[in-house]
Amino acid sequence: MKTLLALAIFAVLGVVNAQPAVAAADPATAPASQDDTYTEDEIVKSASGFFQMGSEAVAKAVEAVFKSHGRPNAYIIGSEGSGAIGVGLRYGDGTLYRKSGGSVKVYWQGPSIGFDLGANASKSFTLVYHLPNNNAIFQRFPGVEGSYYFIAGIGVNYQQAGNIILAPMRTGLGLRAGANVGYLSYTTERKVLPF
Repeated sequence: MKTLLALAIFAVLGVVNAQPAVAAADPATAPASQDDTYTEDEIVKSASGFFQMGSEAVAKAVEAVFKSHGRPNAYIIGSEGSGAIGVGLRYGDGTLYRKSGGSVKVYWQGPSIGFDLGANASKSFTLVYHLPNNNAIFQRFPGVEGSYYFIAGIGVNYQQAGNIILAPMRTGLGLRAGANVGYLSYTTERKVLPF
């Protein structure tokens, strides 16, 4: 029932990706070479330092994401704030790092709708999969916050646009409860309007 509600709300918001599923043999979805991706140890070390948490706690969250999606070829380190009373808003900023080189400043903002109440401020460490170049991050990524789960005090959910998958891991202060659907729009500059 929740899945049907989420799909209906995505359709209303116009954020459902109407592309058919891509076969695993498609070169665009083929795994990147090992030299272009981060190892689990590299991510645990970076995330532990960023979150200022013990590596054991971070390793549990990272392990769960790696089991689902393998090795990322980029990640975003940043901070964000969000709040909701049924309708919510989220704003954040950070830096995207790609294993094959380069970094770029990134901002994100987006609305949500659902059974959601509260506010929070978070540190965000986002694993990025199948990013062909830095500019490919600058688009809208739908997500379902109801899929949010906690591992060792770190919240994790998923967003996807085409073949690019984002796995934001968050830890922070505040209280926010419920489930919602929405999207985050990643941009080159901060925007006041989240659309």
